[in-house]
Amino acid sequence: MKRKLVITKIAEQVVTAVLENEEVVEIHVSDKDTEAYRVGNIYVGKVKNIVPNIQAAFIEIANGVECYYSIPQNPSPHFTQKVGKKPLCIGDELLVQIQKEAVKTKVPTVTSNLSFTGKYVVLTSGIKKIGISSKITGEKRTQIQEAVEVLRSERYGFIVRTNAKDIPADLVKEELGQLAESYMHLVEIAQSRKVFSCLLEAPFTYLSNIRDIYQEGLTDIVVEESLFEDVKQYLEKEQPEDLEKLVCYADRQLPLYKLYSLESVISRALSEKVWMKSGAYLVIQPTEALTVIDVNTGKCIAGKKDDEVYMKINLEAAKEAAKQIRLRNLSGIILIDFINLKSKECTKDLLEVFQKELRKDPVQTILVDMTGLQLVEVTRKKVRKPLREVVASAKEANRRK
Repeated sequence: MKRKLVITKIAEQVVTAVLENEEVVEIHVSDKDTEAYRVGNIYVGKVKNIVPNIQAAFIEIANGVECYYSIPQNPSPHFTQKVGKKPLCIGDELLVQIQKEAVKTKVPTVTSNLSFTGKYVVLTSGIKKIGISSKITGEKRTQIQEAVEVLRSERYGFIVRTNAKDIPADLVKEELGQLAESYMHLVEIAQSRKVFSCLLEAPFTYLSNIRDIYQEGLTDIVVEESLFEDVKQYLEKEQPEDLEKLVCYADRQLPLYKLYSLESVISRALSEKVWMKSGAYLVIQPTEALTVIDVNTGKCIAGKKDDEVYMKINLEAAKEAAKQIRLRNLSGIILIDFINLKSKECTKDLLEVFQKELRKDPVQTILVDMTGLQLVEVTRKKVRKPLREVVASAKEANRRK
């Protein structure tokens, strides 16, 4: 399978699209101008206030910029200056990393569990265990386990990412060594830095997307002219092996986003109703607790209403639902209400096809089971905000400008 990465601008937003065999399967939207305090940035913060009844503190990372800090979730903070004997005191200075960005009235969330993300490995000071992506199995998993075991440490743990599936284990070990060195260096220099110093500035979201997106079969990174130099500099520093894939798109008569119809793709991915070729359609409704996907026959039924017809609609819906889950970046609990089938054999075949489609998603997605109410339950790991939330946040930010 050939993969392509397209990076372009639509109005004020930077849009990153992942194409597989020329079809858009993932789309990510970010606003370069509103990412001053980015997820991943590491600061020398100062405890401004402690609120015992919610077991939290508020930590300043710049003058007037306060962040939420959960005390129970951060049992081992790294202090650069301690002013009292209690575990955490007002005035303490410590290393914190932005974990969640500010949303509407909520301030950013910071953590003392520092993470250093590479293309193949994530190193973390908070969890001292070794983890390997569930997508890596068999002999490859054993090879990687043996290669990285020698770098096990009491000071940090790490998770080997899905991208490591297609490369030699020695490269995983090499990157892990580099991340460990970066972590040790940052902790060392922090002792001599002033409060509010930014010790690590995370790349803009559209740049970190290049690192984070599943790389197998990636042949081209097509970037519009206005963003090309930034992407080139990032690759030169972080991923020089991918420079040969970089392509500058400079046709001003036909913007890159129009070439790939990205406005239409985003519009469809934000729509509640998704029509399928047969005339049937999906209704996708996200709520606070879960997402429901309902399969409807729509204009499809023209003849007999039997299992054969319903099975065809369900199979089409299974493929489309799997695509939409990935495209919209849905996560958590997802319930799919397929059309009920009388035949248990047909139901079994449907679930097998749906499982096969879900496995194409590089993000961990599990088909749990069919419930007693004939709803298919799926869970998907959260790695980013869903597309609808990102687009809504971008619109709100532009409204405030």
